[in-house]
Amino acid sequence: MADSSTAARRGLRIDWTFIAPVVALGIALALKGNDSLLAAAGVAIALLAAVLAAVHHAEVVAARVGDPFGAVVLALAVTVIELGLIVSILLGPHPEPTLVRDTIHAVVILVLHGLAGLCIVVAAVRHIEGQFRTEGALAYLIVLLPMVAITLVLPNFTTSAPGPYYTATQLAFVSITCLLLWLAFTFIQTVRHREHFLPVGGTEDAANDEPHGPPPSAREAAVALAMLAVALVAVVLSAKGVSPLLQTGVERLGAPTALVGVIVAAIVLMPEAITALRAARQDRLQTSINIALGSAVASIGLTVPTVAAIAWYTGTRLELGVSARDAVLLTLSFMMAIITYGTGRASLLSGVVHLILMATWLFLVIAP
Repeated sequence: MADSSTAARRGLRIDWTFIAPVVALGIALALKGNDSLLAAAGVAIALLAAVLAAVHHAEVVAARVGDPFGAVVLALAVTVIELGLIVSILLGPHPEPTLVRDTIHAVVILVLHGLAGLCIVVAAVRHIEGQFRTEGALAYLIVLLPMVAITLVLPNFTTSAPGPYYTATQLAFVSITCLLLWLAFTFIQTVRHREHFLPVGGTEDAANDEPHGPPPSAREAAVALAMLAVALVAVVLSAKGVSPLLQTGVERLGAPTALVGVIVAAIVLMPEAITALRAARQDRLQTSINIALGSAVASIGLTVPTVAAIAWYTGTRLELGVSARDAVLLTLSFMMAIITYGTGRASLLSGVVHLILMATWLFLVIAP
């Protein structure tokens, strides 16, 4: 978070992170309804620029509030991006009933193995062995495991609706459950046991002191918050123009539709990946874990209730249950995560194993 907010601390100045969201918003509005390939490509570039600008401004706000509140700010920003992409496809001309399942599944795997694995490898290469608080790391898994189980696995075993579906009543109950789990976790993270999510050997005051200077001022953070809102609006509007291009591209490649969810998840996690890897390079693995696992918790806890409400309103049925193969891989993922995060130290070997597991999952998505 430090590098992205250093410029802001030297005084406000207009740079690309201020211009990009405004330009992206203008492009999204100007090309609204234009179905040409060139227009879609322009909107896609605007989307990526808005996403990168959003992460910069979210980092400035996060640097102001400090850990673990900073991770919550980033998670909320990323969840808005995720909702924008998912809802734009669900409400589009070719809705994908499996998109929510595929995206959430991809977010969980990319977080547990991809992002976490990369952060562990980076920290291990630069600092031999990364350290973090087991109480905080395991708290994420305590909440994430039941969220994943009731959202992605349990639908296959209910009897009120055939196949991997929930009834409207069941989906409402699951949505409320996910939301309550997220609220309970956020309370624990930011109020009751905030110390469990601070860097090893750190205090609340130390957590708010960035390695490259003092935190941004209140004025700088307020401006960043306003620009973050503009960037997120630009992302949501741009997503509507990108979604058809994304679906058409996957179809023309002859790839499984699950790849759409993987791409959406990759776009969603890009901002947090940048921040988490930067923290890992600075030997702040606890911050990396807070950001990575926090995005998965927010992804399920906030996305499922919102999308369920939209699905109920539009009459869309959501196919949530994963296949038996994916259920096995999810089980293996959490077993490996529990082993990794239960030690308080992360070695190069554990990081490599996580990355190999992610590669295995991605290979099976493309070649099922």
